Amino acid sequence: MKTISYIIFLVSYIIAFPLRAEVLVLVHGWASDAGTWDRSGITPILEGQGWHDGGTLVAGPGGVRWLPGPGATLSGDHFYRVALPATAPIAVQANLLRSDLAALRARHRQERIVLVGHSAGGVVARMAIVGPGAPRVDQLITIAAPNLGTGRALQGIDIVEAKPFFCPGPGIDFLKTVLGGARYRYLKRSRPVLRDLAPAGLGNILTWLNAQPHPDIRYDAVVRTSPVAPGDALVPGFSQDLNQVPALRGRAHVHPTPAAHGLNPADGVLIARLARAGRSTGR
Repeated sequence: MKTISYIIFLVSYIIAFPLRAEVLVLVHGWASDAGTWDRSGITPILEGQGWHDGGTLVAGPGGVRWLPGPGATLSGDHFYRVALPATAPIAVQANLLRSDLAALRARHRQERIVLVGHSAGGVVARMAIVGPGAPRVDQLITIAAPNLGTGRALQGIDIVEAKPFFCPGPGIDFLKTVLGGARYRYLKRSRPVLRDLAPAGLGNILTWLNAQPHPDIRYDAVVRTSPVAPGDALVPGFSQDLNQVPALRGRAHVHPTPAAHGLNPADGVLIARLARAGRSTGR
């Protein structure tokens, strides 16, 4: 009788609280692309943890193009990469991400959607869910994100705009292009996003974003640490901490992680743990 009672209870529980599948949306950062999640070893970790590879979404003027992954037709949990123009302003990237999220919500109407943003991708992901018409998501995980900006962005702008005394005038850009090659050309195209990622308080978009009401969802901030201090070579620790954002003060779970700025396989294990923690608590 006890076994029958237990089965009845379990069935009743599942009917009352149906198990929801989960969708991870992986948002890359500056100087990167959708493939960074594969190259870093994160997607194999996620597959080992039970998520299926749903593929990659590419939003553009003609709509969202979906490149299905090998697990796209399987039932259960999925992860998707998004491909964004990493040198474009944060607002442009966030609008494209909104289109991606709308397409995913149409495909996964009842599933939890968890946004995972690395570096500048964390800022893009946060901006996508703020303001009128923002898509509904259930959780945001940021990894080494410059939520309060970074002085490194200003250094990048200085490199592009500096005019050394030995080469004044328009010839300097030609000289820097020759000496710097593809890296300098990429940096030059990146001026719009670098301005957006400059320290908040300078009147840039971060100043606006950090004061906006944020949705009532679960927030997790992965903060890189070193033997010297919190933070990494690109983003200081306080900037990676979502609790330092005025609109989110005291609302985020913070996870100090000893690592450099880039992604690594251990991040895959942490992403899986945080997503499931959010699912188990309903937040």
